[in-house]
Formats: sequence, C-alpha cells, structure tokens
Amino acid sequence: MGKKDHVSETPATALLKQHGVDFTEHPYEYLEHGGAQHSAQVLGFDPFTVVKTLVMEDEKAKPLLVLMHGNRKVSTKNLARQIGAKSVEPCKPEVANRHSGYLVGGTSPFGTRRQMPVYIEETILALPRIAINGGRRGYLVGIDPQVCVRLLGAKPVHCALAE
Repeated sequence: MGKKDHVSETPATALLKQHGVDFTEHPYEYLEHGGAQHSAQVLGFDPFTVVKTLVMEDEKAKPLLVLMHGNRKVSTKNLARQIGAKSVEPCKPEVANRHSGYLVGGTSPFGTRRQMPVYIEETILALPRIAINGGRRGYLVGIDPQVCVRLLGAKPVHCALAE
C-alpha cells in the first residue's frame, strides 16, 4: 500500500507528535454523513471504540467539545446539567468549522483553532485504545484515551444515549 497509507500532517498530528504521543494512523474512504459508524465499519473497528468529536455550544454561544462513542448520542440535557449550563446544543456546521478550524466530519479535539473546554463520556476512559479523528475527513488516529485527559484536560461526564 505504501504511500497512500501515509497521511500528511495535520494540526492534530503535529500536536500529538510534539507531546510524544504514540498513535497509529487509520485512513479510510470518507463518506458524507457516514459518521463514526461508517468509519468503524470500513476499518473493522467496534463503533464503541471510535470516538466522535462534537462541537457544541451553551446558551451563551460559548463553544465546547464533547467526545462520544461512535454508536452513542449525547444527551444535551444531562450534559448541560453536569457542566452547569442552562442548555447545550450542537453548533451549525459553519460555526463548528470556525471554532475548531476543522471541517465537520474531520474535527479532531487536538490542535483546534480555539481553546475550548473538552468533555469526554466517562466510559471512553475505560477503553484500552480509541480511534479518534486525526484532523481530516477520512482519517482516524489510534491513541490511549487518557491522552485526552492529559493533553486536553478533558473532564469526564455521563451523557451517552443509545443511538
């Protein structure tokens, strides 16, 4: 496979390398609106171990990131209650792009344009490894989920709903 398997550096992979994080690269054929379920299927991963990065905002339009299992949804009510917000909702794609510096579908929590609070579904932290977006559509990186806490200060929350 050679060259096709190497993906050029993104702000996310640059940050991971800068901090000496061990990661594996998993490029795949991106499918519009395919989401984490699609990437898990194509790469042969359990969708529970594929983590999606969601850009949301509170009632004051302050952005935040939520890291969620690929086969779960975010209970915005539970999330808002746990983070002390009145409400939380997903950002419109163009707003999400502006906050993160990434295109929706290629959003990584690493190397974002703006510093944002990061919340991680607590059960993700119990996994030995996760696949998370590497900063480009069709590109996941495999890492230890504790990296999200160490590098991003991700705070554990309970807000998963079955999809």
